[in-house]
Amino acid sequence: MGETLALASALCFGVTHFANGLVSRRIDGITVALWAQLAGSVVAVVAAPAFPGGSATAGDYGYGALSGVGTGVGVAFLYRAMSQGKMSVVVPVSDVGAVALPVLVGVAFLGERPAAVAWVGIAAAVPALWLVAQASGPGPDGGRAPVTAGVPAALVASAGFGVQFLTMAQVGADAGLWPVLVSRLASVVVIAAVLALYRSPLTMPGRLTAVAAAAGAVGTVAIILYLAATRHQLMAVATVLSALYPAIPVLLALLFLKERLTRWQAAGLVCAAAAIALIALR
Repeated sequence: MGETLALASALCFGVTHFANGLVSRRIDGITVALWAQLAGSVVAVVAAPAFPGGSATAGDYGYGALSGVGTGVGVAFLYRAMSQGKMSVVVPVSDVGAVALPVLVGVAFLGERPAAVAWVGIAAAVPALWLVAQASGPGPDGGRAPVTAGVPAALVASAGFGVQFLTMAQVGADAGLWPVLVSRLASVVVIAAVLALYRSPLTMPGRLTAVAAAAGAVGTVAIILYLAATRHQLMAVATVLSALYPAIPVLLALLFLKERLTRWQAAGLVCAAAAIALIALR
């Protein structure tokens, strides 16, 4: 059950980042992040009262707020990176911290002990992400972008996503979705601050706003699925499975943007499938 929820979370994260990555090629990525998280907050406002539970403690809300800070930093700088470099490079780079930080903290400080076969799967996920990133093709403006374009911003996003996953996994099982709502609201505040820092525009065309909003709603579903996954599975395992989302933009680019799959990317997708199978065996 936990593995299925985590993989569904990865699917939703991948769709979110693909859609908003496309919008970020035309509009400042930080502006895209703001409207996406505003829409995600609306979803959380609707979902929180309807979800079973609701006995959240002050600690749960604190973890939710910290997760929102991570989310805000993550999406703001990921979409900024997407407006600067290739999606197939910056998305996997942004995933490094998302995988490493929760796994390391879970094993070193929270006493998590994945089974030996799950460790093999976790290890296989690392080269899978690297291989999926091995792509060539046009940059966001249609020209040839340097391979390092957007990487610094993607590394900042990486740290943010690591905090997002790590702290959301600490929310108690009886807290309901109220900490998720706090997380979404905190992310909006953080993105607004980053937007002011970089003097990014506040508005964008209506059609693009609608796309960003829809993708942001899917992003909130993704974090809810991840939270549910951590309640059925070790955080280290749930995080690795959820963090396989970079494969989704690659596949969607193949289907809808008619991009070609390189041999390296094909190997990466096979490696990702093997990692999923091994982790599922635990």
